[in-house]
Amino acid sequence: MSVSPVVSLDAIPLVPVAAQRPQLQRRALTRSAGGQALGCSAYVLAPGEMSWPFHYHAANEEALFILAGEGELRLGDDRWPLRARDYVALPAGPAHAHQLCNTGTLPLEYLCMSTMVPVDVTVYPDSDKLAVFAGSAPGGHAGARFMAGNWRRRDAVDYWEDEA
Repeated sequence: MSVSPVVSLDAIPLVPVAAQRPQLQRRALTRSAGGQALGCSAYVLAPGEMSWPFHYHAANEEALFILAGEGELRLGDDRWPLRARDYVALPAGPAHAHQLCNTGTLPLEYLCMSTMVPVDVTVYPDSDKLAVFAGSAPGGHAGARFMAGNWRRRDAVDYWEDEA
């Protein structure tokens, strides 16, 4: 039997993104519906919290659709107010470094969609870190990755260091 391409938000458990991020919860829609090349998750962000650190992707494009609540999009040096029914396009690259914050008094509910390019670098300008993913895109199935990690740029080494 194949996976149904139709899923309801009510049928997917809302789980914290990570133990250290209980204020951000996610419903993984793509996997539940059998999607592959286009990712989509429904998020709930607590009042006063940020979703992810300020970042951009080298390969994957993202988009947000606000379902409920109010927030603020940090996009480069600019700040944009967000509310229910707003859509945000976030192409790949440094010009689209972004962060979402809940500035309201109620949970901020939104859909985050992205391309699922399986090799991506995510750059965090505020902390000068980067994350590398290969085998599965950020937000994709972690078990399918053959490379993933986070590094500070200052830890970079010369290309030929430790090579024979």
